[in-house]
Formats: sequence, structure tokens, C-alpha cells
Amino acid sequence: MAAKKIQKVGIKKEKGYLYFVDKQGDISCAKMARGSEKGGKAKKVAKVGVKKESGFLYFIDKQGDISCAKMVRGGTKKKAAKAKKRK
Repeated sequence: MAAKKIQKVGIKKEKGYLYFVDKQGDISCAKMARGSEKGGKAKKVAKVGVKKESGFLYFIDKQGDISCAKMVRGGTKKKAAKAKKRK
């Protein structure tokens, strides 16, 4: 399933920072840890207030907008079922 655009924000991403949708549904960024350098504390970039739905992964796409995709869950149960099906 392809990703679905939720909200157009159009933020400009700065190199060396990780951008994500926080618990409040806003866009935050934190400095990424590099080698012996520690990462930074998260700071809010844009207040959006997106309501998150369970079972979906929310992320900032290349255009700087909020998108979501259905989470694909794997694991041992799925592997066992696949192996059983092959026999």
C-alpha cells in the first residue's frame, strides 16, 4: 500500500536533523548523533495537531508534508505460517 498524504506543511529539512511526527501530532526535529557527538533535544518545528490512528506509521515525506502508511507487521507467527504453507 502506498503512502497517503495527510497534511500539507511544506517544511524545509535541514541536513543533520531527524524530522518526525511527535505524540501531539506536530512536526519536531532533533540533531542526529554522529560518532562521539551526542544527539540533541527535540524541538517543535510546526504545530499541526494531526490525530494519529493506530496501526499507521506517520512520517515527513520529501516535500516536507505529513504522510502515513499502514504498518506491515512481520514476526515469527508470519514466518511459521509461510513455512507451513510451503510444505
